[in-house]
Amino acid sequence: MASRAGTWFKMLTVGAVLCIGGPALVYYVSPTEEELFKRYNPDLQRRSLENRKKNQEEFDHFVLNLKELSKSDKPIWAAQADADRTRAAERRAQILAENDAIAAEMRRQQQEVRNAR
Repeated sequence: MASRAGTWFKMLTVGAVLCIGGPALVYYVSPTEEELFKRYNPDLQRRSLENRKKNQEEFDHFVLNLKELSKSDKPIWAAQADADRTRAAERRAQILAENDAIAAEMRRQQQEVRNAR
């Protein structure tokens, strides 16, 4: 019976070492964002600094959109699909309005040319 308890103790100890030690090792050897940034060449550092604000704004927009979609009763992927369809319909309507405006301008110019003769 004692060997059985010893085996259980050893296995629980090994399991705890693996479950706790593995992630701790990964955390220890993973470089921080600052360490990675310092390893960039100067050109990449400059571009990263230039794009940082734009990337942050895109992420903030994404999070706000996600929060808005999460207010729906539907699953978020269904709400996203509905929002995409709505945006596509709005975009189509905008393009049609722009095309109508261009066509009206062309007709006006054609009329001016005809009247100028």
